[in-house]
Amino acid sequence: MKIGFIGLGNMGAPMAANLAEAGHQVLGYDTAAPEPDGVSAAASAAEAAADADVVITMLPNGKILRSVADQVIPAMRAGAVFCDCSTVDVDSARAVAEQARNAGLGALDAPVSGGIGGAQGGTLTFMVGGDDAAFATVKPLFDIMGQKAVHCGAAGAGQAAKICNNMILGVTMIATCEAFALADKLGLDRQKMFDVVSTSSGYSWSMNAYCPAPGVGPTSPADNDYRPGFAAELMLKDLRLAQAAAEGADADTPMGALAMQLYRSFVEEEGGTGRDFSAMLPRFAEKSRG
Repeated sequence: MKIGFIGLGNMGAPMAANLAEAGHQVLGYDTAAPEPDGVSAAASAAEAAADADVVITMLPNGKILRSVADQVIPAMRAGAVFCDCSTVDVDSARAVAEQARNAGLGALDAPVSGGIGGAQGGTLTFMVGGDDAAFATVKPLFDIMGQKAVHCGAAGAGQAAKICNNMILGVTMIATCEAFALADKLGLDRQKMFDVVSTSSGYSWSMNAYCPAPGVGPTSPADNDYRPGFAAELMLKDLRLAQAAAEGADADTPMGALAMQLYRSFVEEEGGTGRDFSAMLPRFAEKSRG
């Protein structure tokens, strides 16, 4: 396929490179980042989109997505598919999808889970909203960039699935870090703690696959001085999106709200910016109950 790829940052660049390596013709554009190997450079977002079968965007937020959509959608040929892989608010995802459909395009919102490592390794999970035909068109590309693509429903359903998933992730990571900090103060060895919890009712992805304790469990950012695989500020972004969606839907999410407050404090007041979201463990380990 001919693919326009807009947004070549930490996630977008390896995703685009994997598509090019698989033999697709990828024309990329970013306002700052260079094109990865195998990806040709476009002079603008509209140029990247003009002759594409599929346009993929990976952008920081809904405001930028809407701005890029205004540039890209008029340049796309009828019948092409606009596929946004950013994590944005549900309203922006639905508005851009409607804009694309009104222009005679297919539209998908397809946020991802798996972080930078998943983007590099082609093991992302895609949570996809949009119509069946557009999903069928892009599914072979999802299979290159990831290990799983779930068609969650109509426009906005992909973003809904992503923010619900990451609300769970934020809450469970905090609980995991709290438990390790408590274990420390009770004199329980961290490895013994892991050995019990990872095979008992307290097991979770945060514990078993992404353990926040250095030297315990599989290798994780904790073993690299908490350099981010998934930055704390990105977790804060997703928790804010979840709370905005919960407010709009009149959903009671007290644990999600508290997780957002804790990550806000960590990122904005406690030096958490640029650290992995699992760096909540040293944060809790250093604090007393008061």
